[in-house]
Amino acid sequence: MPPKAAAPAANNEVANAARFGRVRNNLKMGVVGLPNVGKSSLFNLLTEQAAAAENYPFCTIEPNEARCAVPDDRYEYLCSLWKPPSTQPAYLMVTDIAGLIKGASEGQGLGNAFLSHIQAVDGIYHVVRAFENDDVVHVDDSVDPVRDLETIQGELCKKDLEFVEKAIAAEELATRRTAGKFKLSPLFNDTMAKLKTMLSENKPVRNGEWTTGEVELINEKLNLITTKPVIYLINLTLKDFARKKNKWLAKIHQWVMSHGGGTMIPFSVEFEQAVWDKRADPAAVEAFYKEVGATSVLPKIIKTGYSALDLIYYFTAGEKEVRAWTCRRGALAPQAAGVIHTDFEKAFIKGEVVAWEDFKALCNGNKSMAPIKAAGKYRQEGKTYVVQDGDIIYWQIGSIQKTVKK
Repeated sequence: MPPKAAAPAANNEVANAARFGRVRNNLKMGVVGLPNVGKSSLFNLLTEQAAAAENYPFCTIEPNEARCAVPDDRYEYLCSLWKPPSTQPAYLMVTDIAGLIKGASEGQGLGNAFLSHIQAVDGIYHVVRAFENDDVVHVDDSVDPVRDLETIQGELCKKDLEFVEKAIAAEELATRRTAGKFKLSPLFNDTMAKLKTMLSENKPVRNGEWTTGEVELINEKLNLITTKPVIYLINLTLKDFARKKNKWLAKIHQWVMSHGGGTMIPFSVEFEQAVWDKRADPAAVEAFYKEVGATSVLPKIIKTGYSALDLIYYFTAGEKEVRAWTCRRGALAPQAAGVIHTDFEKAFIKGEVVAWEDFKALCNGNKSMAPIKAAGKYRQEGKTYVVQDGDIIYWQIGSIQKTVKK
């Protein structure tokens, strides 16, 4: 039998694992794709906005940004139990980015500006059109999702290759200016060579195998687009979505699996818009679901995007407020407490924690923690505790020592 201490070590390993991207709690998903594939319409549905979604290329130029609540039955249950005056769910930030076209990496179609907008987000919803409609213009005059996938991936890889080449040139120049005192490290040379090889072959950086040192160097020196996680959203007609069939789905799936894999979610703007139009009448929505034989996948899209960013949330619950607090997966207790206020991290003492599953199983529909404590499921955790998604936590914080300027 392995020693009991092995489990916490594994948790700490997850907490300290190197990952591409920014180490922040307010990360964003960007909606990316060719023009007229349904990006702005999806953005409007996700965020309940009214961004322009016209039938012509480059209708969107400046990126639109909004947030959408992350659907969660656990949060709804806590709100119904405490009924506090203040409630706040977790939110996902979403950015609607203008359509890319072939040649964007060389500036075609305002491509450089749009690619910089993709750089500013942390994950990508790649919207792919898999429907025929003569009334909706396709930028390439025909519908071919696999070709469109190749176009977008090719443009992103070309732009990243440009970033890598500029970074190499900058480092070489800085080294030459030291008159031989410093040399480029083997780690830098090997990592850059590996990046150039992958990107020259139109292979995203996220699909490579990287050491911790390489990931840290890439994060320090570069802000690459193809390190970002991607979720492929396949836009179908209402008819195809309802019958769960489309002539392109198998080919798209094959392409995704042969290009590093990833999550692929078929959806339908047409279907979701019909649901949105009936939102004031829940009975009409349910009748529509029954008639079509399908339900909205927007909650799945939101939750999958949130998870792809390596975000989780814990709950604080009481008479005054029920709230979900977003933190990075693997965050230690003081870091998670610091999401509420930076002083909470500085003056952290401990957290009183109950896992969501234990609370739900033992609370008997009441808000008292007594049965949870009686069952031994109410824990006190210290600074090395890795916060888990859905934990219900009460933080104990010490006094804050204010520095007095002399």
